Amino acid sequence: MNRAADVIVVGAGVIGLAVAYELSRRGARVRVLDARGEGQGASQASAGMLAPHTENLDQPPLWRLGVRSLDLYDGFVDGVCHASHLDIEYRRCGSLHVGTSEAQMEDLRGTADRLKAAGVSCELLTAALVRELEPRIAGDVAGGVLVPDHGYVAVSDLMRAMSAAGSAGGMRVDVERVLRVGASASGVRVETQTEVLHAPAVVVAAGSWTSRVAVEGDAALPVRPVRGQLVQLDWPVSPLARIVWGSDCYLVPWTTGALLVGATVEDAGFDERATTAGVHDLLASACDLLPSAWQAGFLGVRVGLRPATPDGLPVVGASLGVPGVYYATGHYRNGVLLAPITAVLLADLVLGQGEDSALASFAPGRFTGVRS
Repeated sequence: MNRAADVIVVGAGVIGLAVAYELSRRGARVRVLDARGEGQGASQASAGMLAPHTENLDQPPLWRLGVRSLDLYDGFVDGVCHASHLDIEYRRCGSLHVGTSEAQMEDLRGTADRLKAAGVSCELLTAALVRELEPRIAGDVAGGVLVPDHGYVAVSDLMRAMSAAGSAGGMRVDVERVLRVGASASGVRVETQTEVLHAPAVVVAAGSWTSRVAVEGDAALPVRPVRGQLVQLDWPVSPLARIVWGSDCYLVPWTTGALLVGATVEDAGFDERATTAGVHDLLASACDLLPSAWQAGFLGVRVGLRPATPDGLPVVGASLGVPGVYYATGHYRNGVLLAPITAVLLADLVLGQGEDSALASFAPGRFTGVRS
């Protein structure tokens, strides 16, 4: 019998690596398997925004989980940097959400009221104050909302550092396609294209490819790929001090002068091509929001497949069909934000250190059922 590790993690995206790193940090022997290698899914088109108060306010369970994860981020990044001896670009620079019409400003006023009622620090700004903070913003901006707690992390830096930190703790990452997962006399059986492995526990974190991993006893999770295209521009000096959101795009400035412009949302199946239409729309939206973008250098376009579920919530928790199997998938546009909290909650569950009550909203059983 080939016992590969204490835990096998299927998937080497930001969620899979975060879970593997956390398990390794706690002393588990971890092996990560992914047919495409590290960071080849949604991570490729992620701007790394850490902004739960913007995207998730209308989904309270997801918003609360995002807030908890954001609270973990300082310590998470410090720990990964220390363990890997690598630097990660990470800034809590705040985000500025701008409107160009009275209708958009009405929405932003409502958002500010809801955030303040929830105890979130934010400020409703006039057009003059917006331009004082960000002088290069377009002249037709009517006002905005500043959320100082938001920030971003450079996903490529984070992935590289998590991999190195996990490896230092004995984690192993292999390019290997997993076909089936099922129960065995000693725990969980994992069938790959080349071998059969056994481990006490398996975490399925395969993102958009989750449905291609057959888990005996569970119905397939309804996780579908949603294509995102992200453009990267370049200035000698960053044109913005913080993340800026408009109605049609967001802009994430790095300290290097790079500016990430994102992102499209396309139901294109497993098509990972960059398209002329996607790049055109992103560039036009960026230039509407930041007119000087027409003079920026063009560094390229990235494409990633985000794993979406029918209810917009991730799937995190134990399989109903196979003891020792757990899911961490379906994070859609929130994988980077939710990586620290997902890793902690999954590690607690896998290692028998308790089940957080928050996981009830994300349980796999809402989709999988149990097959007879």
